[in-house]
Amino acid sequence: MTSRRAQDIKRAQKESFLFREVSANLMRLFAEKDEFKTLTPTRVKLSPDKGRVTIFFVSSKGEADFDEKLGLLILYKPSLRSVLAAALQSRYTPDLTFKYDLSMEKSRKVDDLIDKLKESGRL
Repeated sequence: MTSRRAQDIKRAQKESFLFREVSANLMRLFAEKDEFKTLTPTRVKLSPDKGRVTIFFVSSKGEADFDEKLGLLILYKPSLRSVLAAALQSRYTPDLTFKYDLSMEKSRKVDDLIDKLKESGRL
């Protein structure tokens, strides 16, 4: 049972490290390119086999804006992977996948509903 907990802790630490590295490099890229100003990385998920990292984004203009910029993100994937490989100092570098973070969108909608309830005096 403890070994499972230790594995979960190691996975969380690795995901945290990957998020820091990916975020720092994406922020550097986003500062240079005006096309990415509306995108923000929100979280990183490591696949069970550790061969894939999914990077979740939210856009201030919505999911359509992210879909429009996904092609550009994919073009920068090789350079992001090489920077990540140098930071990881590991034999294998995970493949990168980019997705829109629907959980943030849902959270925003719930917050809006709560605000409306507060304004109407029902909460």
